[in-house]
Amino acid sequence: MSEPTGDLTQAPLASPGRRLGWFLMHVLYEGRALHGNRIPRTGPVIVISNHSAFLDGPVVFCLAPRTLHFLVKSAYFSSAWGAVLRKMGQIPIDQHSADRRALMAAKATLERGDAVGIFPEGHRGGGTVEAAEQGAAWLALQTGALIVPAATLGTRGTSGDTDTWPRPRGRIRVVFGEPFAIRPFEPVSGRERLRLATEQLRSRLAAHVQASVGETGMGLPAARPGGDD
Repeated sequence: MSEPTGDLTQAPLASPGRRLGWFLMHVLYEGRALHGNRIPRTGPVIVISNHSAFLDGPVVFCLAPRTLHFLVKSAYFSSAWGAVLRKMGQIPIDQHSADRRALMAAKATLERGDAVGIFPEGHRGGGTVEAAEQGAAWLALQTGALIVPAATLGTRGTSGDTDTWPRPRGRIRVVFGEPFAIRPFEPVSGRERLRLATEQLRSRLAAHVQASVGETGMGLPAARPGGDD
């Protein structure tokens, strides 16, 4: 079970944190967001991204054009960064269980008209989105939120390990895709509807990642052992 999320409407560090992160992305790296206009500026939105490196979450959070409340590995909230993450409005989630508290906090965030960020793969890998957990699809079905796929590229170091950081001034790109809604699957059972929605979400994100590789000319890293978030 995740730790208490607190009041996500009170996130005093979200805006200053994003501004600082944006500055660092442009000073330490050649970080850019492409097609940020594809994220609706208002209303409930779920941004889903591929996940290949530790830096993915901070990069998407800082380069997105609106504040995202990310589902973040709960272990990070017990570290020195825990208080900062809470004040930035991030949501702790236990990856090793069906964390109802985290999902309900994300659902309430979307019902409030805010935006949530999720890595559907659930862990770092090669970034190709070969599989997806069901949380993002469940939230979309429950709230009707639009989904925006994001391809995160260039966030891993040259060694290939998922814990490594890219070299200074290296290219980092977050490419946002066209928003889409989960199409209705009727008449099927709730469990089958969730399975179909999850596969629709996974395939759309995987296709967007491949298209973004072609658009940017930046390759995906090979899957290598590393962190598990």
